[in-house]
Amino acid sequence: MAEVDEKPTAAVAAEVGEDDDDDAPKLSARALEALKEFLAGQQLSGVPTGGEDEEEGAGAGSGAAEEVRLVSEDWGLSQFWYDRETAETVAAEVVRLCAAAGSLVACVACPTLYAYLKKKDPSMSAQLLEYDRRFERYGGDFVFYDYNQPGDLPSKMHHAYGVVVADPPYLSKECLEKVAQTISFLARPQESYILLLTGEVQMDIAAELLDVHPCGFRPQHTSKLGNEFRLFTNYNPKERLGGWQQDA
Repeated sequence: MAEVDEKPTAAVAAEVGEDDDDDAPKLSARALEALKEFLAGQQLSGVPTGGEDEEEGAGAGSGAAEEVRLVSEDWGLSQFWYDRETAETVAAEVVRLCAAAGSLVACVACPTLYAYLKKKDPSMSAQLLEYDRRFERYGGDFVFYDYNQPGDLPSKMHHAYGVVVADPPYLSKECLEKVAQTISFLARPQESYILLLTGEVQMDIAAELLDVHPCGFRPQHTSKLGNEFRLFTNYNPKERLGGWQQDA
């Protein structure tokens, strides 16, 4: 797991002018840059990257334009966060669907989406199912989830969601099959919207398990991945999300 040191780097400390005649130590430009990087790494999910003045002075509705910073990716858990455009695009679609369906949304193993949804509308009812317990900071919105135990969830969540978004952590048939079981557990039996973000290599099995089709919109991540990712839905978004890709 990639962790951030609790203290600024040694390079910063070395640049402090301890023998300076001034009362306060001074930092070189290089040290200041290193310190900025350190402080940026300490920011938590859901905190805008702008300063306090920017956040407080922004007009209503401008929050969605601010980037959300998550905790560091844990590659050992196959964590790769969406880039800003992807997160904002999918979040906007989910907000629209929830309003149309009058329903809650369940985010299965996609904390980036959850963070952007709450940034867009803090009052939105969204549940995050996630293995990484660092996200317990979200309180009651967090539910521990292990895809190896797809139905080991609170009974109150059974068929409780009109919108379910899932991003299986691994590009394997076994993982997708188990996540599909979780989606079936969560989704309302009728009139439920499913959005699946996974590798293009899973296209056939995704269609078989969930009756989903690829959209023209291509999800991207902050870390460049070698596998082509796709967004699949069980409904035709028409002009949104690039529509269903007819030649897939």
